[in-house]
Amino acid sequence: MDIIERIKQLRDERGWSTNQLALEAELTQSTVSTLLTKASALPSLDTLTRLCNAFGMTLAQFFTEEEQSELVSVQEKHLIEQYRKLPDKKKEAVLTLLED
Repeated sequence: MDIIERIKQLRDERGWSTNQLALEAELTQSTVSTLLTKASALPSLDTLTRLCNAFGMTLAQFFTEEEQSELVSVQEKHLIEQYRKLPDKKKEAVLTLLED
């Protein structure tokens, strides 16, 4: 798997610029820009974890091939991403709303 291409793919799916990805991942813009432009550079585990958090996924999901992740629609992915960003109390409220 080409890790850098996977990061670019996930960024592009969300319509994010490199700067937006840096903001979402709480990384510097130069860190993300260097990572995406230098083919020899690979992210550290911490950087990759931050990127995965920004994308609303685990490291395991990041390394899962694309075909398997197609089981979830774009809308469902967006919903999951937004849900993961919520504090616990709001997550409980969403679940209560969905169960009614």
